[in-house]
Amino acid sequence: MSQLPLSSRDRILELLRQHTTVWLSGEKISRDLKLSRTAIWKQIKALRALGISIDAQHARGYRLLGAPDLLFSADVLKGLSTVVIPRSLELVSTLDSTNSQLKKKAEAGAPEGAVLVADQQLAGKGRLGRQWVSPAGVNLYCSVVLRPQIPVQQAPQLTFLSVVAIVDVLESVGKVKAEVKWPNDILVGGSKIAGLLNEMSAETELVNYVVLGLGINLNMTADQFPSELNYPATSVLLETGRSVVRRIFLQALLERLDFYYAEFLEQGFAPIRQRWEQLCPIINRRVSVNSGPVCTVVGLEADGALRLQSDAGTIERILAGDVRLVN
Repeated sequence: MSQLPLSSRDRILELLRQHTTVWLSGEKISRDLKLSRTAIWKQIKALRALGISIDAQHARGYRLLGAPDLLFSADVLKGLSTVVIPRSLELVSTLDSTNSQLKKKAEAGAPEGAVLVADQQLAGKGRLGRQWVSPAGVNLYCSVVLRPQIPVQQAPQLTFLSVVAIVDVLESVGKVKAEVKWPNDILVGGSKIAGLLNEMSAETELVNYVVLGLGINLNMTADQFPSELNYPATSVLLETGRSVVRRIFLQALLERLDFYYAEFLEQGFAPIRQRWEQLCPIINRRVSVNSGPVCTVVGLEADGALRLQSDAGTIERILAGDVRLVN
């Protein structure tokens, strides 16, 4: 993947990180980065406002003292080996929701593979208009634009692509074993650790774009979850007792999304469906949907529907409903 351009702020931070044991004069930073001394000071103040400790002394210059767990594009892109995701990467401190903002950018022509990440969301949202609690500094909130040339009916397949990518990274980076709940929840021990909200724009029968919205609870503590949640929730920190470096998690997630998307374009939905079914504990189990007759879950349909078989052998497709295991 070709290196994406970095902001002046990120370039200054990267240079400071490369010289943590010495002072960097304003003249050297100006010469190396081709920035004015005024622009450098402006970006130093912006970095300090984010909580990054930078010492400044007359006639000596600047030195990085320490930084919280913040996300910067220079860090995320370093060593990243992908093809499509990300084609552009924007990281912001606060916004309403990454999906809302990236949909606007997609309408304005944002390329396939554009990624938007927020440190905090003020109006994060989940399925059915539910609120997704999004405090600063602890979790990962991001959205991705994809523009596959597929029929509208196949668009839900990208939701399952997102799910299997997140589960992979929860296991490899977070050291957490997760399972999936149809249609798009990710659970650990029955508690929700991640959620998806994918939104589509279509022209006639073909997809124009899909925005994949991903929210993963990484370092959230118990007191950061609101008491009025209508479902149990958890985080990697609560499950393991260890915090996650968000940069490492994001890098791994972008690589898995890119891998599965390439596989999807080449081989279709079958490999992703097989992986999702391996992660779903209700496959081949007896269930009741909306308190109806007991059936057996036999798999996932290409459009995301749940495939059920009655005791009489008839097959039924479920596109929505409350699925409960029957012991």
